[in-house]
Amino acid sequence: MIPRPISNPPNPWLSTEVEYLDEIPPAELEVYEDHTREILAHNDSPDVGFSWSVNPYRGCFHACAYCYARPSHEYLGLGAGTDFERKITVKPQAPRLLREAFERPSWKGELVVFSGVTDCYQPLEASYRLTRGCLEVCAEYCNPAGIITKSPLIERDLDVLQQLQKNARVSVSVSIPIWDRGHAHAIEPYVATPLRRMKTIERLAAAGLDVGVNVAPVIPGLSDADIPRILEAACAAGARRAGFVFLRLPGSVKQVFEQRLRESLPLRADRVLNRVRDARGGKLYDSRWGVRGRGEGTYAEAAHALFDATVKRLRMNEGFQSALEADTFRRPGRASQLPLL
Repeated sequence: MIPRPISNPPNPWLSTEVEYLDEIPPAELEVYEDHTREILAHNDSPDVGFSWSVNPYRGCFHACAYCYARPSHEYLGLGAGTDFERKITVKPQAPRLLREAFERPSWKGELVVFSGVTDCYQPLEASYRLTRGCLEVCAEYCNPAGIITKSPLIERDLDVLQQLQKNARVSVSVSIPIWDRGHAHAIEPYVATPLRRMKTIERLAAAGLDVGVNVAPVIPGLSDADIPRILEAACAAGARRAGFVFLRLPGSVKQVFEQRLRESLPLRADRVLNRVRDARGGKLYDSRWGVRGRGEGTYAEAAHALFDATVKRLRMNEGFQSALEADTFRRPGRASQLPLL
């Protein structure tokens, strides 16, 4: 793996920026500890289907050019470009903090999603095991959980996931927005190949878990034509649910995404950017709730129609009723509590 040169858009929260006059140094991995006192994040956006999330990490080694979480790094005084990808914060007390949250009388056992911001199974999880520790807490308290990831590392935790499935409910969504391997590598350079992620869906489904595929984000002019192939392969692998999110580029994500396109897929760049603008009223981003995840106009409507028609043909999402909100929550020590084995 060859590290990329440091590259960050200007941080709107800082009054200074670095300009290299000589050779730009490589972006090496740096890990920081975040000793936060709270681990549960509350979300009230009508565009997001959950209220509570746990993010054991800030920043993400996967380096997806479209990641909407990039601007959150700017609040730390860092950049949304290579800083987001290589200056990663870990929350070493995440499992303990989650247990403390579950012990509060105000907690009623709502669905907790891993992660609402960056991938909870990014490479650092292999050694830090923070996501696994948090899922063990969920299993211990019979608290329902949802997981969104691109990483095959989740297969390591099949034992915990199956126990959680037995005690409460757990739902896993594997994100596969691009099917063409070359295009995926250009936009998601440090993520497992689409085919490898499909194997993860197969293994999770074979283990009896509730698994779906997220075609998210759909990139017009690049991956919209991939929608049927992704859904067909996911359905064959055992996914029974599918989700759709149209590309959104808030804040400095616009600069990161455009730079990556022009560097890695120069012949596609103008086509993609023009179609994004077509779906965003002439801009690269529209922040309106209800619109930012769907887009508008010809290309957005065509992508939605293709997704909906394929989902209907494959009979995915049929009769799906989430049991993740079922009242299974129990604090350890009660007679009805099922211990984590």
